[in-house]
Amino acid sequence: MQLDSIDKKLLALLQEDSKKTNKELAGKLGLSITAVYERIRKLERADVISKYVALVKPDKVERSFTAFCQIKLVQHTKKNVTGFESQVTKLNEVLEVFHVSGEYDYILKVMVKDMEAYREFMLNKLTALEHIGSTQSTFVISPVKNTTLLSV
Repeated sequence: MQLDSIDKKLLALLQEDSKKTNKELAGKLGLSITAVYERIRKLERADVISKYVALVKPDKVERSFTAFCQIKLVQHTKKNVTGFESQVTKLNEVLEVFHVSGEYDYILKVMVKDMEAYREFMLNKLTALEHIGSTQSTFVISPVKNTTLLSV
């Protein structure tokens, strides 16, 4: 789908605050409410907008300890890859999973309450998964940039 400049501005506004009303968006874009509604529906149908979410502050829900865990599989068979991916995506502490190139096979973004909770997660959940050869963890000291905004 080809996005025009109004679509791009609309996406930026929605990413900033998806609870803005169509009337508010129309005023900012110089369009009618109906035109804004139709553009949003078009973007949703084209799967440019995949869903709407509420962003939760991690410290308010005891999830402010962030770690990036690199995983190396024992072997790179289809069974091991699909098995690991199926298992790891079920872990609530794991927010993101990336299959990557390089020395490690996966990078996981893990958010828990504190170091003790991370230790428990590693011992009781992550290392209990099949096909893991080794892990390496990196802990976040402080976030410098953390955004969901995609510039288009």
